[in-house]
Amino acid sequence: MAEKTVIVMEGDQTGQELLEEALRVLDASVIGFEIEFRRFDLSLQHRRDTRNHVVHEAAAAMRETGLGIKAATITPEAKGDVGSPNAILREEIDGTVIVRTGRRIPGRAPLTGVYAPISVVRMAVDDAYGAKEWREGNGLDEVAYRTEHISRRVCRQVAEFAFQQAKRMKAKVFGGPKYTVSPVYEGMLKEELDEAAKRHPEVRYEPQLIDATYALLLTTSGEPLVIPTLNRDGDCMSDLVLQMFGSIAGSESLLLSVDDHLRPKVVMAEAPHGTAPALYGKNVANPMAMILAGAALLSYFDTENATAASRAIYEAALEAVADGVRTADLGGSTSTTEFTDEVIRRVRTKLEVWETLGEAGAR
Repeated sequence: MAEKTVIVMEGDQTGQELLEEALRVLDASVIGFEIEFRRFDLSLQHRRDTRNHVVHEAAAAMRETGLGIKAATITPEAKGDVGSPNAILREEIDGTVIVRTGRRIPGRAPLTGVYAPISVVRMAVDDAYGAKEWREGNGLDEVAYRTEHISRRVCRQVAEFAFQQAKRMKAKVFGGPKYTVSPVYEGMLKEELDEAAKRHPEVRYEPQLIDATYALLLTTSGEPLVIPTLNRDGDCMSDLVLQMFGSIAGSESLLLSVDDHLRPKVVMAEAPHGTAPALYGKNVANPMAMILAGAALLSYFDTENATAASRAIYEAALEAVADGVRTADLGGSTSTTEFTDEVIRRVRTKLEVWETLGEAGAR
């Protein structure tokens, strides 16, 4: 009997290819327990054929099971086309928090010497995105306006999850909004961060203004960090942080919906990269980010065997790279499928050894 049901959202080009590699790693023959996978075809053509009905179906299924993994998809640029499935999914599962984690990849030199993981926890809604914009006046007297908003509810969810993530990573909550310039608007997130710090006294908390956070990141090296942000700040910060490690291949992205008790109720995992059409069908794309997305999803199963499998996958993928099993983007010659084969071999070995050693070995 399957332990959990995961909604699988198929995608386009290398997005779909790499999703299949991640699912190979999540097979019961590898991780030691059964997961039921319910598939939905979110490829561009099928979204067009169904007028996005399939996206709504996938969102409803995720609300039911609480777990999803999504391949990269194509977003058409033409107005009136099906648009981005991510926007629909985010709205329909009430996804309010996005978490992206950058980490050092063995053999890949970070840009600033950073080597400890950094997670950016950002709002997935509100702020500059979806704001009403307009202009008034003419010539040099023309003035542009924009109305933005954030809510106490989303601020609290971002703040709480930042501290939960920091506890999980043994990290420090670092950074924050520009509350000195915007005490009413951005100050709301700062207020919630301060309250979350009181609820989690075991987690180190070092609030910084967003501009100071950018500057101080260039001098950080050995301390794991969790950076809570507003929506647009987080969009920019995520791009910076992932690239600080020299590649986004060792990163995964999570979209979370949070319940009234500040606990995740829906988690959707994906890779932070796109569909890479130039690599499609060549068996050369790096599947590591998608594999790590699967590992991240397992950590939300809340079972001992899933937690052990999650750790085994993370370790197996990074150790494989450390031992020279690398795809072309990391300077190697290993194919997509060969890399996955090596991760699978290592995961099986780790889980078998940990089982032999007893419960302590899987911690």
